[in-house]
Amino acid sequence: MTAYSPATSGRESALPPRARLWRRIGAIIERGFTRITSGVIAPYQSAVIRIGFSLTWLALLLREWVHRNQLYGADSPWSWTMAREWNATNHGFTILLWHDGRLWFEIVYVAAIAASVMLLLGWRTRTASLLFMIGVLALQNRTPFVGNGGDNVIHIMAIYLVFTRCGQVWSLDARRSADDRDGDRDGGRDVVGIVMWALFTAVLTLVTALGKLSMGWALLLWGFAIAQMAWWLVRSYAPGEPRTVMEMVGNVVHAGAMLVIAVQVCLIYSSSGWYKIQGSLWQDGTAIYYALHLGNVTPWPALSHAVASSGLIVLLLSYGTVIVEVAFPFTLFNSRVRTVMVAIMMSMHAGIGILLGLPFFTMAMIAADSLFLPTAVLLWLSDGMTRAVRWTRAVVPAPLVAQEQTEPVRRA
Repeated sequence: MTAYSPATSGRESALPPRARLWRRIGAIIERGFTRITSGVIAPYQSAVIRIGFSLTWLALLLREWVHRNQLYGADSPWSWTMAREWNATNHGFTILLWHDGRLWFEIVYVAAIAASVMLLLGWRTRTASLLFMIGVLALQNRTPFVGNGGDNVIHIMAIYLVFTRCGQVWSLDARRSADDRDGDRDGGRDVVGIVMWALFTAVLTLVTALGKLSMGWALLLWGFAIAQMAWWLVRSYAPGEPRTVMEMVGNVVHAGAMLVIAVQVCLIYSSSGWYKIQGSLWQDGTAIYYALHLGNVTPWPALSHAVASSGLIVLLLSYGTVIVEVAFPFTLFNSRVRTVMVAIMMSMHAGIGILLGLPFFTMAMIAADSLFLPTAVLLWLSDGMTRAVRWTRAVVPAPLVAQEQTEPVRRA
């Protein structure tokens, strides 16, 4: 890029207005391309959505552990035959329809939990994100009529997370990279990564040979396996320019996926707000009143009825919900306004989770909203959590240690 100087400025001012405009546009594009290819865009934001969505899905799976067979297994009202017929029309990807055995279902469910833990901790994040996506799609496409809007958000975001580099910070992968900056521990062999790739490729080869995959999903999964192998080969045997090129490609794909996630969140809010505007109950400001009187989604009826008893509060909540949802995409261009709006949206979802008993929907939407938080805010929250954990460790173990030391004396 040409450095600024009085001579350069003089030559630019002598150009026609259209030429100056195109030169400035070219400079902006060049700076943007350099920014995208030189490093990972929004590493903390991508880490937050990784943690948020994996934690939400893990909590949901553990919460429904007792009812897993009634929801997704052989005891579900949506039988395996019905799911298979439905899947033939919408072509949803789910490995639970490969076999109708009880053991296969249990293996998939436990594997989905394990993949969620892997992604939450950021261990082997590339592989974990793919396994997480497979687990989410397997269960949700097996019984598509179970769940709510939060499940739909996780369904979509699980696919996008595969294309992000969401383990750059706040992950075990980041800690491992910090221990070995060159990334070539054990001479670049990475035994665990090789074993995982070999196992994944062997299973993929088997299911492909059995015809269990459609053309699109076969291309996606085989593309992932080949990309993993290519990355390991380049890292091990060509650490120079080829590795730099692959890093740049990965950064570009990550930036594109983050942009798609941001656009998806904006579409969720804008479409929800515009659809609400068309409803008569939202137009007259009474929609919240009826929502707070639904018996199946009000875990604390007394609290819900107390809020609904005030006409002013119902009116403000109804109109306020529509206003913030429609305005959300237009507030993202100013950092201060964006931060305030994200705080409002998070508060709104927290209220939904409490009043309407939708905790997993709340967790999923708060995770999506956190994408728009500034890095400084995320670091401040991280430091606060770190100090809280250190304070807890310093205070809680002390009486336990003292009790363990005095116990042998009492016994004596």
